[in-house]
Amino acid sequence: MNRLKDKVAVVTGAALGLGRAIATRMAEQGAAVAVLDLLESDTDALVADLTAAGHRARGWTCDVSDEKTVTRVFAEVADHFGRLDIVVNNAGVAGVNKPTHEITEAEWDWVQAINVKGVFFCTKHAIPLLRRAGGGSIINLSSIYGLVGGPDVPPYHASKGAVRLMSKTDALIYAPDRIRVNSIHPGFIWTPMVEHHLQTTGDPEAARAATAALHPLGHMGEPDDIAWGAVYLASDEAKFVTGSELVIDGGYTAR
Repeated sequence: MNRLKDKVAVVTGAALGLGRAIATRMAEQGAAVAVLDLLESDTDALVADLTAAGHRARGWTCDVSDEKTVTRVFAEVADHFGRLDIVVNNAGVAGVNKPTHEITEAEWDWVQAINVKGVFFCTKHAIPLLRRAGGGSIINLSSIYGLVGGPDVPPYHASKGAVRLMSKTDALIYAPDRIRVNSIHPGFIWTPMVEHHLQTTGDPEAARAATAALHPLGHMGEPDDIAWGAVYLASDEAKFVTGSELVIDGGYTAR
């Protein structure tokens, strides 16, 4: 219950899906949690649930693709909680599912702005705060498609490959500051994003079964499967872990 006691965590895209599970498990493990998302009502609902359970939490409306907003929100988080120890860069979008030659520049840029620039902005403005705290942990949500290819959603796959290498680069740059940077690579996890993606197939139930079968364990993951990985990387249990790829994919990439 105290794996993250006295730590302060920012979780982006925290209102639903993986972000909600990560924020919840971190709060349960003793962290004060800043819940960042654009979905105000869902953010408020999560904060209400966490505070009702006796945890420390506050919500901020934050567009991670806008640097001015990120700068302001991170400063407010540090002012409110007194420090910053953990950043989970979870906010992300899937984007269009078209072959590369049919994708418009605007469609490409929208995904990169959130999935790549968002990680960049949040890392950039977290570093001074983490340094002030004497170190910390940055956890970037990549994907199995930051490790292997797939014949769909090219902007998403490109963005998650970028996040993987950004994590390794920043792990090397900030190791002297005792700031650890790691990436998590989920397989298919049953979240609103995956559900929406499968609905575009025309037969979502068949698509769900086929997607589950892609994993040697025979099923898709749950948000908590990823949340517990994030708790580990945020905790002092992972004090010797940086620049790593935590793959939580039911065996998808083991082939």
